[in-house]
Amino acid sequence: MLILSCRQLCVYRFMSKEPIELNETENSLEFLELDAKGLYCPEPVMLLHNKIRDMPTGQVLRLIATDSSTARDIPKFCMYLGHDLISQDYDGEFYTYCIRKKPE
Repeated sequence: MLILSCRQLCVYRFMSKEPIELNETENSLEFLELDAKGLYCPEPVMLLHNKIRDMPTGQVLRLIATDSSTARDIPKFCMYLGHDLISQDYDGEFYTYCIRKKPE
């Protein structure tokens, strides 16, 4: 799997596995943050689902979690619902995901 940081110009589109160039507006987006540290399956995905439903199209969300099951659940959530998984990272303590809401 290709891992990119949230602020890079290329976005990994999980469904098509092809990079997408961000335009100037998208590259300067403010990122929302969702703290799911200390929560266990299925809570991080449930919080993500509720948060992303209330976000505008194209908005980027950064999710931080401690539950290892998110490494499986978050990519599947994005693939199933069509959101862009921009990045996925694990630093030994936290799992971090950047997700862009799909167009409606």
